Amino acid sequence: MAEPGVRAPEAAADRRWRLRHLPVLLLASALLGAVAALVGGVTGGGDAALGAAAGVAVAAASFTLTTVVLAWADAVNPQLVLPFGLGLYAAKFTLLGVVMVAVASTGWDGLIPLCLGIAAGVAVWTGVHIWWLTRVHQRGVSG
Repeated sequence: MAEPGVRAPEAAADRRWRLRHLPVLLLASALLGAVAALVGGVTGGGDAALGAAAGVAVAAASFTLTTVVLAWADAVNPQLVLPFGLGLYAAKFTLLGVVMVAVASTGWDGLIPLCLGIAAGVAVWTGVHIWWLTRVHQRGVSG
């Protein structure tokens, strides 16, 4: 069971706190997508540029979907976070697996850059999220 009262004052004062970090993460992903496309284009041509940028977009879309769904579930009832989180996790990884197998079966030259873009997107999203939590959010909570 969720601990009532732990976030109640914060949630009551700011109804949008669950999504406050999202613009920063999306901006970081957009910048990474541009850099990934540039690096892909220079090193491997058009397919690599498209693949790298698409990989970053896949990671950003996945994390954004999770953020929005879990914020909604938490706002409705914190006990919904675990079942929605696990269900979404299973659905996303199943869909990602199906898409990756389908893309791999085409022999597309952008497959490896797509995978690298996904990995870079995950690393940057996670790193920026950690930065936001420890620097920006922590500052707002403590002071």
